[in-house]
Amino acid sequence: MLTKIEYAQQQWGGSNALIDTWLGKRQELIVTYCQIAGLPPFEVKTQALPAPDDIHEFCNKLVDYVSTGHFEIYKELVSCCETHGKESLNQVDLIIPQITDTTDMSLEFSDKYAESLDEPLELFDRHLSTLIEGLERRFELEDQLLSTLFEKHTNPA
Repeated sequence: MLTKIEYAQQQWGGSNALIDTWLGKRQELIVTYCQIAGLPPFEVKTQALPAPDDIHEFCNKLVDYVSTGHFEIYKELVSCCETHGKESLNQVDLIIPQITDTTDMSLEFSDKYAESLDEPLELFDRHLSTLIEGLERRFELEDQLLSTLFEKHTNPA
């Protein structure tokens, strides 16, 4: 996942301050996920739930990331596509509902785990795994939106 975010930053970074901020939030979310999941370079010495504060931080970053997408980034992308072409707008109209599914999943996870952790370890791990699979799909869809915008609407130098 971190390799994909590096690719996205290389592709679209520096072209728009809002997109740079958003990609930075994506990277922070992925790093925080790796921390609570105990993935390298972070290690968990025992099989235990992450600290509640770490889960709370992850949930905050998760909600912040998905909110920024829906309330800032997608509006800007839709606006650019409306201005520059119906074909691009049609693609956006196909992708956004798929992204919305992952937003719902993200908000459900946050609602369940942000404040308290009453679930057994195996349920938390399963929910976290399902969430990250949904987020990976979301990142792919968001990258499709960015690719459409930059391929069709960026003036060649």
